[in-house]
This record gives sequence, structure tokens and C-alpha cells, in this order.
Amino acid sequence: MNLSSEYKNNKVNLVELLGKRNVKALGLVSMFNDIASEMVYPIIPIFLTAVLGAPVAVVGIIEGVAEATASLLKVFSGWLSDRLRHRKSFVAAGYTLSAIAKVVLSFAASWLYVLIARFMDRFGKGIRTSARDALIADSATPETRGAAFGLHRALDTAGAVVGPLLALVLLHFLDNKYSLIFLLASLPAFIGVGILLLFVKEPKHEIKKSEFKLKFSLRSFNKQYKIFLLVNVLFALGNSSDAFLILRTQSLGYSATGAVLLYVVFNAFYSLLSYPFGKLSDRFGARPILIASFLLFAIVYTGFGMAGSGLILWILFPMYGLYMAMSEGISKAYISNLVPSESRATAIGFFYTSTGIVTFFSSFIAGLLWNYIGVSAPFYFGAVCSLLAMFVFLNDNLPGKAKA
Repeated sequence: MNLSSEYKNNKVNLVELLGKRNVKALGLVSMFNDIASEMVYPIIPIFLTAVLGAPVAVVGIIEGVAEATASLLKVFSGWLSDRLRHRKSFVAAGYTLSAIAKVVLSFAASWLYVLIARFMDRFGKGIRTSARDALIADSATPETRGAAFGLHRALDTAGAVVGPLLALVLLHFLDNKYSLIFLLASLPAFIGVGILLLFVKEPKHEIKKSEFKLKFSLRSFNKQYKIFLLVNVLFALGNSSDAFLILRTQSLGYSATGAVLLYVVFNAFYSLLSYPFGKLSDRFGARPILIASFLLFAIVYTGFGMAGSGLILWILFPMYGLYMAMSEGISKAYISNLVPSESRATAIGFFYTSTGIVTFFSSFIAGLLWNYIGVSAPFYFGAVCSLLAMFVFLNDNLPGKAKA
């Protein structure tokens, strides 16, 4: 091997090493942020309804506004990160704002304070998410993106296991002092920001003139991507906030502690299965796994609607974790392989924004269905929407494995 070839090989190995370090570091950042978020997220619906006296419809409005805010920002921040070819600054700003939001939440004296805190938290998520996912995709190859996103989701969701458990311990020893728990939740969030600033490196990009002609439009994307976008919009119409799952546990007689434990079980299955399913998608293709995830979601939501006993939830929550492992990270890897790198964050942003706008209406509709028809109605509606999305995806004639 001549010196030139050896230099090129060493350079490739260095890029791969930095890429793997980025994926692991971003996974740890998300893990600590999720510890913080999941210390508060499962108890916010209970805090709103039991402590502040807000009706269930308000829970739907708050969650809808919060998620819509995040989703609207994701496409703009993604587009800007594609234009500027610098993703880390967006990621750092977003995680920092979410950490500050936990402090604001600790001062909540009415549901309006909760709305403001949730708005700030989701504003931060909107700034960071598209750029972060594009950074993960930039740090992996098309053949390993499923595994990279799977590892990220596994670490991220591990935080969602630890966070609620910490919340349970704190609820017990702090005698349900929610404000103090919210304040303590900001600590792991700021730790995550520190890891990001110290260990995540921006990959070098070869900037071409054509990259600065990137248009803020769906027209530049291929048909495969647009159909997948439509499929997920149909699905999102019935995919209301997970806050309604927590409320469903209460309607079946669970205490705050029982509800949080079920949420921990869900996240444990989600975390443990994300990486294996990510690797499976690299080997066999993302599309069949995504199709199966729509069917599984319909089964799980039908189960939540039909549940007459709290015992069935110990089966439904793990199944919901399985669904998440089969869909969340794999969807991002699928999109990343459908579009060119110079528009990757924009494509992911359009995905988040379109589904997030619909999720606002979904959470609002779910609140109305819950109040005026019955507790089962939101779940039956979600199951029907998931089946509709699955049938559209089955008949779109896309190839078995998407490639960039």
C-alpha cells in the first residue's frame, strides 16, 4: 500500500471514529435530557388535574400547543442548519432552553404557568431536533443509519426509564412537592448540555454553491418521501399525546405511582428493543418494519379502548414500547436514506412539522372525545387512523429498502 492510500484509509477510519463518538455522545445528551423531561412529563397531567384543578380538555390543549410549537420550528431550524451547514449550534441552543424550562415549571401556580413552561421546553425541542437527527445521519453511513438511530433512541429512552423512577422516589420522600421535583429535574438537563458542548464535534462539510440554492419547499423532494410524509400525517391524526395514556391508567384505578411505573415499563421495552430493530432495518429494510408498526399501534390502541381492568395495561404498555422501537428511529433512518445530505435536516423538519401540526388537532380532538363521548373514544379513533395509514403505505409501490 502506498503512502497516499494509507493516508486516505487513516482519514476514513478517523471520520468513522468521530462519527461513532458523535452518535454515542448525542445519545448520552438525549439520555440526560430525557431523565429530566421524564421526571416531570408523567406527573404533569396529574399535577394539572389533581393539584391545579384543570379539566382534562386543558391537558389536551397544553400538550397540543406544546407539540405544535416544537413541530412548527423543526422545519425552519432544519432548513437553516442545511443552509448554514452547522448543526451543533442549533442542538446546543435547543437543549439549553429545555433545561431552563424545567426551572420555570417549578414556579407553576396555575395551568397558564405550565403552558408557558411546556411552550419553552418544546420551543427548545423544535430548535434542536431536526439538526440533531441530521447530525446523527451525517455521522453514519447509509448501511449503518438504522443502527445509529436505534442506538440513539435506546440511550434516549433509557433516560425515560430512569427519569420516572427518580420521580417516584422524589414523590415519596418529598411528600408530593411537585415544584421541588420540577426544579431538581433541571440538573440532569444541564449535565446533558455540558456533554454536548465538550464531546460532540461538527463533521466537516464540503460546501458547494448548489447547496445555497436550497429551497424551502417540498417540490425538491422525490415522490417516495412525499408519500411517506402523507402516510405519517394520516397516522398522526389519531396519535394523540401520551398524556392520555397516563390519564387512562387513572381511569382504571391506578394511583400516580402505578401510572408512573407503567410508563417506566413502556420506556424500558422501548429502550431495550430500539437498537436491535434499528439493526434489523439495516439488514432487511425499514419499510416492512414500519408497516408492522402501524398494525401494532392499532392493536395496542384498541386494547386501551377496550380495557376493562387495569391488569391488561401491563401487557399494553410493553406492546406500546415495542411499537415505538419499531417506528421512531427507523422512520428517521428511512427518511435520511431517501433524501440527499444537503437537504436532510429540511426533510426531517418537514416530517416533524407536518405530523406535529396534525398532532395538535389530534390531542385537542382526543380531549373532546374523552369528555363528550367516553374514555375509550380517543383510542378507537387512533386505531382507525393507524390502519388507514398502513393501507396507504402498503399500496404506494415503494421499493423494499430506501436508498439515498
